[in-house]
Amino acid sequence: MSKMNQKISVVVPSYNEAENIQNLHKRLKKVLNKIKCSYEILFVNNASSDNSISIFRQIILNDPHVTLITLSRNFGYQMAISAGLDNSKGDAVVVIDGDLQDPPELIEKFFKKWIEGYDVVYGIRSKRKGNLFRRISYKIFYRILKKVSYIDMPLDASEFALIDKKVLQELQKLPERNRFTRGLRAWLGFKQTGIEYTRDDRIAGTSQFNLGANIKLGFDGIFSFSEAPLHLITLVGFTIFIVSILGIVGYGLYYLFAGRVVPGFLSTVIILLFLGGIQLLSISVIGQYIGRIFEEVKCRPKYIIQEIIRKS
Repeated sequence: MSKMNQKISVVVPSYNEAENIQNLHKRLKKVLNKIKCSYEILFVNNASSDNSISIFRQIILNDPHVTLITLSRNFGYQMAISAGLDNSKGDAVVVIDGDLQDPPELIEKFFKKWIEGYDVVYGIRSKRKGNLFRRISYKIFYRILKKVSYIDMPLDASEFALIDKKVLQELQKLPERNRFTRGLRAWLGFKQTGIEYTRDDRIAGTSQFNLGANIKLGFDGIFSFSEAPLHLITLVGFTIFIVSILGIVGYGLYYLFAGRVVPGFLSTVIILLFLGGIQLLSISVIGQYIGRIFEEVKCRPKYIIQEIIRKS
C-alpha cells in the first residue's frame, strides 16, 4: 500500500489548554486535509482542571476524526504521550504539544520526509522565542546531554515528531516509566532525520510545564541515557584520595624536618565541610539511579485511562 493512502494519527497531550484547543484543532485539520490522507486526532486530557473537557466534547460532536482520552489523574507529560501512542491506529503517528508553540503546519514537511522513506522525522528547535533564561538553559542542557549520553542524541530535538508504525511498535516494548521519549526515539535507531523550525512563544494560556517539571525531565534525560554522573563520582573520589595521600606524606615530612605540627583548626573544618559536601552530592547522584530502579521494580501501570470519547 502506498504511504499516500495510509492513515496518520496525531497525538496531542493536553493539560489546562482550554484557550488553545480550538485553534490547534483548526490548524491540525487544515494541514491534514491539505496532505489528503486518512487521519485521526487523539487529544490526551491529563486530568485538566479548566473547561477543556467541555471544549473537547463540542469538537467531537462536529468532527468524527477526533478522539478524547482522559486520564484518571495527571500522570505527567511523558505518560500522556504514551497513552496517546498506545491508543493510536495510524500507520504513522505525529506527537505535538497542545500549547501551539510547535507549528502544526510543519506536519506537511514531516509527511513528505516519511514518503521519501524516513522512519522518524523530528523537529529541531533551532530558534526559540520567549524567555531568554529558558532559551539559554535549553541550549546548554541539550549540549550537555549530547556530550554525556552513550547514544548519539540529536541537538535541540523536540518531542514534536512523526514516527512510523514499525518504530512505534518497538517503542511500545520499552518498559521504563521515567520516560524521555526523544531519547528513546534516538536509542531505537532506524532511518531518522530532523527539520529545523522556530519554536513560538505561547499565543494564549499559561505554561503548566514549570521549572521543576523541566528539571525533572532533564534529570530523566541524563540519568536514563548516561553513566557519566557515576564516572564523575569515581573520578572525584579517586582525586580526593590521591590528594589526601599526598597531604599525609607532606604533613609527615614537614613534621620530621621541621619538628612541629602545622596549626590550622579553620583549614581542618573547611576540609571536613568540603569532603562532607562531596559525600552528600555523591549519595544524591546514586539516589537518582536508585530512585529510578525503585519506580521500575514496582511495575505499576504507566497511566490509567478514565474514559475514551469519540463520535459513534
